[in-house]
Amino acid sequence: MAFATTDDGVRLFYESAGTGSAIIFVHEFGGSHWSWEPQLGYFSRRHRCVTYAARGYPPSDIPEDVEKYSQARAADDIIEVMSAAGIEKAHIVGLSMGGFACLHAAIRHPDRILSAVIAGAGYGAEKAHEEYFRGISEQVAKNFEAHGAESFAPIYAEGASRVQFQNKDPRGWKLFAERLGKHSSLGAANTMRGVQMRRPSLYDLKSELEMLDAPILVMVGDEDDHCIQPGVFLKKTITRCGLAVLPKAGHTLNLEEPELFNRMIAEFIAQVEAGSWSPRDPRANPSQIMRTN
Repeated sequence: MAFATTDDGVRLFYESAGTGSAIIFVHEFGGSHWSWEPQLGYFSRRHRCVTYAARGYPPSDIPEDVEKYSQARAADDIIEVMSAAGIEKAHIVGLSMGGFACLHAAIRHPDRILSAVIAGAGYGAEKAHEEYFRGISEQVAKNFEAHGAESFAPIYAEGASRVQFQNKDPRGWKLFAERLGKHSSLGAANTMRGVQMRRPSLYDLKSELEMLDAPILVMVGDEDDHCIQPGVFLKKTITRCGLAVLPKAGHTLNLEEPELFNRMIAEFIAQVEAGSWSPRDPRANPSQIMRTN
C-alpha cells in the first residue's frame, strides 16, 4: 500500500494505474478512492491514473481534531499526493467535495495543474441557501456520530440528487450505499464540519476565478438542482471554462453515467493536450442576440 505523508503529518492512501500524462481523481463526501473504478479502468489505458482516500477516509489517517480538516487543506492534499507519487503536473478530476478541492487546487497551485474537471460542485455555494446548508451539514455530522455510518448510509445515499442513480442502476447504488456504510463515522463528521460547512461560497471567489487560466470543464446533472446555477456562474466567470449538463442525471455523475462522463472528459483532456481548449472568442459577446451591422 502506498501512502503520502502531508506536511501536517497525515498519511493519505493512494493507488496508481497506467502510464502517460497523469490524471488525479478526487472523490466526493459519499465516496472514497473506490469511487473511481469505472474511470481507472477506462483512462489507465493511456494515462497514469491516481486515486486516493481523503483524510478521514480509511485506509488514510483519521485525525481526531476537526481543525485538521479544511477546504484549503483538501486542496493542498491533492498536491501532496502528486508529489509523493512523483508527479509534477497533472489533470485533476473531482466530484462534489472533490470538485471543490480541485477548483481550489487550481487557484492555489496553478503551476502544478494541467487542467481541472469540476463535477457536481455547488452545494452550499448559493448565497440564498448558505445558512441552510451549514445547518443541514451539522445535522448530517451529528447523524454519523449518533447512528454510525452503517445505519445512516442508506438514508444519506437516498438523497434527492442520488435517487437518479438508484433508479438507473439499483445494483451500483446498493454497492455505493454499502461502501458508504463502511466509512469512519468520526472521519465523516469531521469532514462535514471542517470542509463542507466552512468552505467559502463560489460566488465569494469571483476575483480569484476571473484570474484562473487553467482549462476547466464543469459538469452537472440537470436534476442536481443546487449545482446548476453555480455551474453556470463558473462558466461565465472562468476564462477557459466549458459547461456540460448531463440529461436526466443527478449528483453521482461518474457512477451514474460512467460512459458519458468518461467520454466527455477524454475529449476535454485531448483538446487540452492539443492546445485547443481556448478562452472564449471575444466575438461571442453574451450581450448580443443578433448581429445587425
